[in-house]
Amino acid sequence: MPLNLDSLAPPISLRPAVSLSDEELMRFSAENKGYKIERNNRGDITIMSPVGGIGSAHEEYVSGEFYIWTKHDGTGKTFSPSGGFNLPDGSCLSPDVAWMTLDRWNSLTIKQQTGFPPLCPDFVIEVRSASDSCAMLESKMQLWLDNGAQLAWLVDPIDAYVAIYRPNLAPQKLINPQIVVATVPVEGFTLDCTQLWAAS
Repeated sequence: MPLNLDSLAPPISLRPAVSLSDEELMRFSAENKGYKIERNNRGDITIMSPVGGIGSAHEEYVSGEFYIWTKHDGTGKTFSPSGGFNLPDGSCLSPDVAWMTLDRWNSLTIKQQTGFPPLCPDFVIEVRSASDSCAMLESKMQLWLDNGAQLAWLVDPIDAYVAIYRPNLAPQKLINPQIVVATVPVEGFTLDCTQLWAAS
């Protein structure tokens, strides 16, 4: 059912009496398209508000640059911020940018591809907006790694830094970088961050 959150400040966490199935979560998200909705591994639902103009422009820029690279590279598939993934720990999360190899994508059935794919992307990017807390995003970045991501970037246009997360390594924080160069599994992708800092 559609939500009315006028009196509340997202992000909002709800614990349904019975955990929502994938079909129920997909229907709930479709009925509330203005919100980003995720499910953690305990079945709790987190509802996040729509991103404002500047934040939306940042997300579009990053995802657009990555889409262009993916199209030319040809080895993987990229997904929009509205795409959810059923992770090994039981959560269903939606990154701002997601990529996986074509081999992994093609190994799924049509039913799995149509629903929330039951695997973790190989590479993800989260773009911080004004409504996101650093602590929440940092925790989410670790969740991506714990579930199998090979590389994860936290792009923060507000404080002008990019944090790079890799398995078994401490995050690498790049302050006000001009260009960030990706490593495996998306080696060859570069992000011109000056566009982000200039638009902040």
